[in-house]
Amino acid sequence: MADVDASVSTLRKWAEWIVALLDDRFRIPGTDLRFGLDPIIGIVFPGIGDAVTGTGSIGLLTLAVQRGVPRVVLWRMVNNIVIDMIFGSLPIVGDIFDVAFKANRRNLELIREHESPGSKASLSDYVVVAIGVSVAILSILVPLVAVFYLGFNYGPELIERLRLR
Repeated sequence: MADVDASVSTLRKWAEWIVALLDDRFRIPGTDLRFGLDPIIGIVFPGIGDAVTGTGSIGLLTLAVQRGVPRVVLWRMVNNIVIDMIFGSLPIVGDIFDVAFKANRRNLELIREHESPGSKASLSDYVVVAIGVSVAILSILVPLVAVFYLGFNYGPELIERLRLR
């Protein structure tokens, strides 16, 4: 049991570190507005920020199941991931949305509020998490596939147009 507790503790420390890094590492001076690397990476490397956030989402769902978070709360976490995936995938607007919404911060707070370390996860809890992990994986793959698709199909034409100017 000690090994399980140690792995959960390690995962929790990682979750808190990654959420702080992605969602609220920096503060705009003179304001209470905080943001992390997620919108910065999203602006500089479109699609990559969503992939990094999706990876954090998978870790948080794993932590939630290990900490005995109720199924209804797992669904709320999946809902946050879906909202972040849909709105966060919009160019520029999605990066601004990421500054305000902070899905991973919301999900970590849900874990803190609803964890019950002594409880055991049921099969349906794992089904909810599997759906959430699938959505998170899609939030990683869809932007990357879109970037590569657009790059390969329209990139050479765009480069040629820029060369002609």
